[in-house]
Amino acid sequence: MLSTKLPKMFYGGDYNPEQWSRETWEEDIRMFKLAGIDVVTLNVFTWALNQPAEETYHFEWLDEIIDLLYSNGIYVCLATGTANHPAWMANRYPDVLSVDFAGSKRKFGFRHNSCPNSPTYKKYAKLLVEKLASRYKNHPAIVVWHVNNEMGCQCYCDNCEKEFRVWLKKQYGSLEELNKAWNTRFWGHTFYSWEEIVLPNLLSEHLDESNPNKTVFQGISLDYYRFNSDSVLDRYLDEYEILKKTTPNIPITTNYHGHATYKPLDYFKWSKYVDIVAWDNYPAFDTPESTTAFRLDMMRGFKGGDPFMIMEQTPSQQNWQPYNSLKRPGVMRLWSYQAIARGADTVMFFQLRRSYGACEKYHGAVIEHVGHENTRVFKEVAELGAELQQLGEMLLDSRIDTNIALLFDWENWWAVEFSSGPSDHLKYVEEVQKYYNAFFSKNIPVDIINAEADLSKYDIVIAPVLYMVKDDLDKRIEQFTSSGGTFVTTFFSGIVNENDLVHLGGYPGKLRNLLGIWVEEIDALYPGKTNQIVMNNDIQGFKATYECGILCDLLHTEGAEIVAEYGSDFYKGMPSLTRNKFGKGEAWYIASSPEPEFIENFIVHLCNKHSIKPILKTPSDVEVTKRTKDGKSFTFLLNHSDEVKQIRLSDDTYKDILTKKIYHGEAILEPKGVLIITPV
Repeated sequence: MLSTKLPKMFYGGDYNPEQWSRETWEEDIRMFKLAGIDVVTLNVFTWALNQPAEETYHFEWLDEIIDLLYSNGIYVCLATGTANHPAWMANRYPDVLSVDFAGSKRKFGFRHNSCPNSPTYKKYAKLLVEKLASRYKNHPAIVVWHVNNEMGCQCYCDNCEKEFRVWLKKQYGSLEELNKAWNTRFWGHTFYSWEEIVLPNLLSEHLDESNPNKTVFQGISLDYYRFNSDSVLDRYLDEYEILKKTTPNIPITTNYHGHATYKPLDYFKWSKYVDIVAWDNYPAFDTPESTTAFRLDMMRGFKGGDPFMIMEQTPSQQNWQPYNSLKRPGVMRLWSYQAIARGADTVMFFQLRRSYGACEKYHGAVIEHVGHENTRVFKEVAELGAELQQLGEMLLDSRIDTNIALLFDWENWWAVEFSSGPSDHLKYVEEVQKYYNAFFSKNIPVDIINAEADLSKYDIVIAPVLYMVKDDLDKRIEQFTSSGGTFVTTFFSGIVNENDLVHLGGYPGKLRNLLGIWVEEIDALYPGKTNQIVMNNDIQGFKATYECGILCDLLHTEGAEIVAEYGSDFYKGMPSLTRNKFGKGEAWYIASSPEPEFIENFIVHLCNKHSIKPILKTPSDVEVTKRTKDGKSFTFLLNHSDEVKQIRLSDDTYKDILTKKIYHGEAILEPKGVLIITPV
């Protein structure tokens, strides 16, 4: 449970009282209570207010609002306020300002503009957090610490360059090992002094400002990404360690970017150092439900299945997208329950009162510019608040059980897209999403794991485009498979090690023995061009032929069974799908990027072999998940369509925990409707 002080799902969001008068505070609190809001995030962008000069701090305003909220039964998620350094700091200490990818030093403005390796930023951020921790360590209102905000800055300044060299010394120990790892004899890159190493950006190794993936030296660029992710993490840890020492019993987190697949930061690594994962959920008007579900499942996967926080979502519209449409009636509630259905234990908004100036004045809010509760959005927020009050702690700390894992790894992602060929059309996240979509469409739950995860708890592990095989991953996959598991990987896998050096001796490198194949060539197809996967065997559930594209591996079998072949081009008749028995299990290789129907048929085939069934079979646009707690299950039915849907249930009797209505055999789901049913 996130907090024993509030044994229910946190309901609230970001509030900026520093922008408003005391009279407005009191009116806002009146409306918060009407809406069932019981947790407010404060102090996110207030460094300049809290520290107006180098030796001067003012927290009196913060004391006042925290006390006022608490006296009205509202708890506080207290941010550290380090997300944007003050103007005086940038003016007096320019080392705090970051340098962009093109080599230009920024001026004060925007946000996330602080160099993660600035001595000035580090010094004053720690001082500020020490004062906050000391001041509020015993305040009963504080239920969670919120470090910084949506952290992330890729900086290419002189300080970062110096720290990059220090980081490299720790990683490699000697220039001899570094030169070997980077293969620096290519293009005369051999380094004889650490000071000769420069950061990879447009001034050095990169080619295209519009495409940061275009690098001529992948090993250097890959290590910069690792270094930068670690650098930003170090600034988080500066604050975490102060807060944990001073307030050991208050959980600490930071909110991950709205794209869970935020490329610059390895969130699997980061999640080792947060007490609870927190995410800002901002689907666009046309984001598929399966994409949001994938990101929600990733949040759950970051800490091995633990529940997570929705730190931000908009009550209605956003402001930064090309077309900021309103959430239609019922959609805010539906998407909130989608997050809960996939492991969230909070529902929080950005923002509670809509700003009246600057870029977020048109970002949706619980309290609109009109300033009263008589709006559609406020009424929807209040209705959801009442439901969450009713649910209490019923769902808190419940889990989602599955024996299928989908492997997603940040370093593999970086390496795949830094690759100079074979195709710019290959996008790692999109390939993983294709496989996730197949499970989503069949109402079969999966865990999202990374390359360090324990595989033994699963029956099926799928690792699309496992380009980088690092450390002992191959041995652990072999152990998993030989023990009876089913392992699946695809084209462009097993190619390189952790330094992006090719595993010699033939693709797929360290996976060759497991898969029983040898890949001779890789053909890149132009966009719109396809080949075919032609099934050799009459396997139940498959049709005869499927389209495939992007890349086609030309492979030979070394013990694997040929299940399908290519249908055209000079490699017609070569294997496109293979299966290799390995110990008690089997390893599959999909040699191209197939159409969705193939993937759906394929995962159903695998699940049938392991007797894995969907939670329920439902009409299209109805999402199904299940959370369990203390032996009791809660099945979520979410209707994303604008039509009434009839759902066939089992012959058991169920009760909807929201309406208390009893269901037997079937249920009717209204447009944008939600049911949470449990066996009676």
